[in-house]
Amino acid sequence: MKHNKLYQILYLDEDIIIVNKASGVLSIPDRFDRNLPNLRVLLEEKFGRIWVVHRLDKETSGIMVFARNAESHKNLNTQFEQLEVVKIYHAIVSGWIAEEEFDIDIPLLTDPSNKGRTIPSARGKEALTKVRVLERFSIATLIECNLVTGRHHQIRVHCSTIGNPLLVDEIYGNNNAFFLSHIKRRYNLKKGEEEKPIINRLTLHSYSLKFLHPKTMQQVEFIGPYPKDFSALLNVLRKYSK
Repeated sequence: MKHNKLYQILYLDEDIIIVNKASGVLSIPDRFDRNLPNLRVLLEEKFGRIWVVHRLDKETSGIMVFARNAESHKNLNTQFEQLEVVKIYHAIVSGWIAEEEFDIDIPLLTDPSNKGRTIPSARGKEALTKVRVLERFSIATLIECNLVTGRHHQIRVHCSTIGNPLLVDEIYGNNNAFFLSHIKRRYNLKKGEEEKPIINRLTLHSYSLKFLHPKTMQQVEFIGPYPKDFSALLNVLRKYSK
């Protein structure tokens, strides 16, 4: 298992590479700034030609699969397109969710006034997220999202639309960071001290992928461990927000 601050390799063979991506790293080269670190280039520097199968938002951490040859790429692309890949995300959302399991089945559309945003719309494409509650806190809920379709910003928009945006999401939610002072009573800073955030990126982690290996056609499943900031946030919520 190879570690790097930007990614961690969880599995490697002649056909696929499974990576646990850090938040802040692009999946593919930026259109405007080719020098920004991105997984495709980083992996190609180490392993030669890489084929991109799917993407994660820059601020989303977690598991991704890359293909190492054209045949594997075609096979995996087909599995993703036919919705045969099980993509599980863990998200920490604002507020208390009472239901144990439910579906969010709301069509999504690229915002005509802002191409970088997605909005719920009856004119949009079909989008389905299956949600299961994992843990509840007084001000937040840890949920598991089975991303059946894969629309742009799907989980972020779906959670926001039902009134439970990600705990940190400056586009679709209310916070661009989360601080201990948000939940700890009588939180005092020493004079001249500045409070550091527990987490200052999307509270969304791509947790697991399940698919058929492109060569053996056996079902495989890979899990991406939580990064430190995501775990730290959960520990603080458990301590101060039960």
